[in-house]
Amino acid sequence: MKHNHNHDNTPAPGLQLMPVRFEFTHPTAKTVCLAGTFNHWLPEAKTLHSSGVGNWWKETSLAPGTYEYCLVVDGKWMPDPNARESVPNPFGGRNSILKVAESPARAHLADAENLPLKNTNKQKKSKL
Repeated sequence: MKHNHNHDNTPAPGLQLMPVRFEFTHPTAKTVCLAGTFNHWLPEAKTLHSSGVGNWWKETSLAPGTYEYCLVVDGKWMPDPNARESVPNPFGGRNSILKVAESPARAHLADAENLPLKNTNKQKKSKL
């Protein structure tokens, strides 16, 4: 699979930025940052906010596309445990994959496509 290594945070003219929310839970973390292709792998560029009880979050806006990223927790790089996909990185670890849809409707459709199917049809046992 080919990934868009979009290293430029400046979107092309006409591209709409989409809201993205990152969430992470770590009860003992003192700092949590994001580093990825969306910020030139600079963790200090996107620091997550703490709710004070081990829950961390960051809201940002990104151009549609596919990005690779890691969380940097107290200086230690790690993949996002909430990410649906990851790929190996050149340092022996893994990078998380973030796919930003072109619109909220497409994002909703992509989420729906990844939900497990439930069979709501109840079959009656036949007596033979």
